[in-house]
Amino acid sequence: MSSGTSEARFTINVKEGIVELEGKESFVDKHLDRFEEIFKAAVREAIASGLQGQVALKAQAQAALPEVQEVPAAPEQKAAPAKHAPRIAATIPPIPVDLKPSKDKPGLREFYAEKKPANHYEKAAVFAYYITKFNKQPEVKYGEVLSCYEEVNEKKPSVTDIVKNSIRYKGWLEQGSDKLSAKLTISGENFVKFDLPRKEG
Repeated sequence: MSSGTSEARFTINVKEGIVELEGKESFVDKHLDRFEEIFKAAVREAIASGLQGQVALKAQAQAALPEVQEVPAAPEQKAAPAKHAPRIAATIPPIPVDLKPSKDKPGLREFYAEKKPANHYEKAAVFAYYITKFNKQPEVKYGEVLSCYEEVNEKKPSVTDIVKNSIRYKGWLEQGSDKLSAKLTISGENFVKFDLPRKEG
């Protein structure tokens, strides 16, 4: 029996849309080329719709990154990506700020112990409240928030993430005049003033 007369079966499962081709090998071979064109068109359509496109673009970006790093490029090309890395994971230094008690205000430690913030979002709001209300500053810098953590002897988080998430999800802070500053909102002021410490039970 020649290959042209033997039976052949070809099955494709594309997201459960099963396509089966069964018959003589010559018949299957003849239609495989047509299926290839159909699949290419389907992929193009999926990419155009944006559903597959996002995944494909991410995969291409991730695949391209190691290739760029592995290529023995000139030192200037290697230095360019390095410039972006410190900016993304920038280490924010603490900025000195007056957190000690005086005739006109309590110290931060005393205020912090009174308010008992339970998580980093609450702590950031308490620090912003203290600096805004007691130090009469219109906004708080990220470095000043770090100084507050040092003053109360608490483990420091990524202040950038905490402030950004607090702005986005809590509404207790809002963006300040520059990238590394924030302002206490009315909602944040009310939360610290009236809702802390949280009532148990």
